[in-house]
Amino acid sequence: MPTKRRGKLAYKILFWFLLISLAPMGFVGWHLVTISQQSLRKETLAMQESLAVGFADTAQKYVTTFRNVLTETASLEDFVSMNPIKQQQYLNRILQIHLAVLELSVLNDKGVEVLRVGRFLGPNPEMRDLHQEDLFQVAMGPRGQYIGRLERFQGLYPTVTVSVPILDTRAQPAKPVGVLAARISLNPLSTMLAMEFPATGNSQAAVVSADGFLIAHSDPKQIYRPDARMPDGVLKVITTQSSDRGGGELPLADGKRLLAAYAQTRDLGWIVYVQQPIEAAYQSSEEMKSQIAKVLVWVVLATILLSLAVAGHITQPIRMLKDAADRLGKGQFEDLPELVTTNDEIGDLAQTFLGMSESLKEKTGELIHAKQELEKFTKFLEKRVDARTRELKAAQDELIKKERLAAIGQMASVVGHEIRNPLAVINNSIYFIKTKLSTGQEPDPKIAKHIKIIESEIQQANGIINEILTYSRQREMQVERVKLNHWLEELLSVYPFPAHIVVDKSFDPRDATLDIDATEMQQAIRNLIGNGIEVMPPPKGGRVIVRTAVAEPGWVEIDVGDTGAGIPQDVLDKIFAPFFTTKARGTGLGLAVVRKVIDRHKGRVDVESQVGVGTTFKLFLPTAA
Repeated sequence: MPTKRRGKLAYKILFWFLLISLAPMGFVGWHLVTISQQSLRKETLAMQESLAVGFADTAQKYVTTFRNVLTETASLEDFVSMNPIKQQQYLNRILQIHLAVLELSVLNDKGVEVLRVGRFLGPNPEMRDLHQEDLFQVAMGPRGQYIGRLERFQGLYPTVTVSVPILDTRAQPAKPVGVLAARISLNPLSTMLAMEFPATGNSQAAVVSADGFLIAHSDPKQIYRPDARMPDGVLKVITTQSSDRGGGELPLADGKRLLAAYAQTRDLGWIVYVQQPIEAAYQSSEEMKSQIAKVLVWVVLATILLSLAVAGHITQPIRMLKDAADRLGKGQFEDLPELVTTNDEIGDLAQTFLGMSESLKEKTGELIHAKQELEKFTKFLEKRVDARTRELKAAQDELIKKERLAAIGQMASVVGHEIRNPLAVINNSIYFIKTKLSTGQEPDPKIAKHIKIIESEIQQANGIINEILTYSRQREMQVERVKLNHWLEELLSVYPFPAHIVVDKSFDPRDATLDIDATEMQQAIRNLIGNGIEVMPPPKGGRVIVRTAVAEPGWVEIDVGDTGAGIPQDVLDKIFAPFFTTKARGTGLGLAVVRKVIDRHKGRVDVESQVGVGTTFKLFLPTAA
């Protein structure tokens, strides 16, 4: 009878241990899987939406780049004159530089093509009347630009048509005299998608229009079909959304489910769509379920062992085991108590515990090592991101600088033309007045003084215009080979040094030979000498120092210095910036011209200045090969 009672008690303890341990574990496991699925779904959707938004911006920039090229070309003066020869040259240049441009057309103000070039056109292509087409109507209208008309070139390759007006800026206000249109290949978008979403992965991406026209796809085979379109089920979902970006689960007609995200491109009306099978997205969650099931199996085994141990009233080994577990939980792997390994279930539990402690020790070491490796990789990744960010910022600054210089060049040509004409008229009027005054009696000294002031101001204005035009114009360098010392001697011999200035020359006897544009380099040297003379006014005056030296093999150094007041440190970093000046009068382009000339000669400029002592500009130029 007692044996039977002990057996029933053992079963009861086993039942309650199993119930108490498995119920919470199952609930927690189910809850963790649910949380992980939700978190994984949010992270996957966020990543896919981020990829969709990023590529939508890429597609926008891709089309905008060609629109800007057309706008810049259409604004050129030679192009606006509607000279076919000049226009043919510009269009051929665009075809050479931009391989994605398949066809270019110039339309007159009636909408009739006057020039048409393309990669696959014959020598005398047919001219078309496009006055009723959107590419002409929209470009000639208030919007002034047109992007649209998706077609398949030769029935396979997707293309988009872009057109801009040709504006005659001589009229006020400017009026369109024609349209410049281009047919752009969209194949590079598929290439970029294929690189971002390779065929070996589970994700796919596409770019579609609102009517289902398949513009690009990560699998290029999907594009090169005459009837390539997005499936109607997917298209209906993404085109009926009110938001310009989003995502979620997408059920298909065949019973499959996808995890999809989309984003609309600005101005184009295109939609970037990214999808991934639900099974691939939730693969980690399924693995977690498997791991939890394995853990539950081990928990059942441990519960059976513990229940049998309690049923047999073997408490001492359990207490020792508990003590060891406490120390193990605190990370004390080396100072565990000696466990009694009896030949029963408690002994088995002790053996299992010892194996678990060794495994946990190894796993803890592996986790610490993995954490250290992850920290190293994170630091390395941060450095790479910082380096890429700096490179991107430098490229962006360089692009802004080039755009600014282009704008300055256009402004300078207009300003130079519009201001020089009135200055010439004023100068001729002054000459006429002086002629009239010289034929009569002695002119009034006040009138003569004001005439000199007017002549001086005219000369100052012409100098400012010359500086702006010199800095903004881009011309081909006229390179010639010169002997440096002889060339500097000639330059200094004709420079109009004032009486209060002393010239200190020191030339290296190893007379270097240079390949330079003599006109540009003379302008740079004269600008430096002129700046030095301005900071040493009479009656005190000062010295202008001009020295040469062979700095190192293949390089020569030209020093132009003065004994003026020097340049403060807070100003020194800004002196080469265009239009920066500390003078009461001046354009601030003198030193900017110097930097530009030296850069065009593949050299560099250094400056040394000490307040109260003077300033020295060091020009380093490569010697002739």
